[in-house]
Amino acid sequence: MLKLGWFSTGRGEGSQGLLRLVHDQIVSGSLPATIEFVFCNREPGEAEGSDQFHALVNSYGLPLVTLSSQRFRRERGARTFEQVRLDFDREVLRRLEGFAPDLCTLAGYMLYTGPELCRRFTMINLHPALPTGPIGTWQEVIWQLIQQQATETGAMIHLATEEWDRGPAITYFSFPIRGQTFDPLWEQAAGRTVDELKAAHGEELPLFQWIRQEGAKREQPLLVETIRAFATGKVKVAGRQVTDAQGRPISAYCLNEEIEGWLKRHGGGALPK
Repeated sequence: MLKLGWFSTGRGEGSQGLLRLVHDQIVSGSLPATIEFVFCNREPGEAEGSDQFHALVNSYGLPLVTLSSQRFRRERGARTFEQVRLDFDREVLRRLEGFAPDLCTLAGYMLYTGPELCRRFTMINLHPALPTGPIGTWQEVIWQLIQQQATETGAMIHLATEEWDRGPAITYFSFPIRGQTFDPLWEQAAGRTVDELKAAHGEELPLFQWIRQEGAKREQPLLVETIRAFATGKVKVAGRQVTDAQGRPISAYCLNEEIEGWLKRHGGGALPK
């Protein structure tokens, strides 16, 4: 049975949805894992979204550990969180003493993971771009895709390291952002720079919305199938190297077939060609 640690800022429905799905898969018996603890870098009363996330964790009876990264920074008089990141991670590690997870997931955790945290735990991170794609938040990724006139995108699960969004890729999915659905949306945005599109439409731009929608609905099954690969021994981490069951170094697994099948079974549909 794989023992999971769960790290999240718990900002909104996306963070709740990831936890809810994995928890439901565990409870149903289809995912051989347990969630040992949930860590959130927001404390009760700090934000509505994280309060809802805390309530969800508590409703599942999972151990919840919190430490406000904002309060931690303010109390130490730091102008930026980077100035206190290592001290914050050390305090997180102190509060998590006694837990021994096999694997930790960063699911909507909006902080960098420092070297001590990465050395203490095997951590995986969901990043909303392909292994060779843009880095940054999902919003930044989508704007970069539009600026680059990209033809496809996706998301990956990678090993969390000190190098933000660039640890070894473990699994990924891809999907086209051209074709019957997307071409009219590209035409609507044609002839304008990203700055102009941001000023005129912001994140309400239909092209932006569709890229996000198609990526987001695939991210949940990507996380579940990646955890399943660890739980069944299909994927392992030795040091900072991703290996197969026999310990041989591997490149990232493409899970397009599994994820598109998941969407069909659960009514998510697939993109028309």
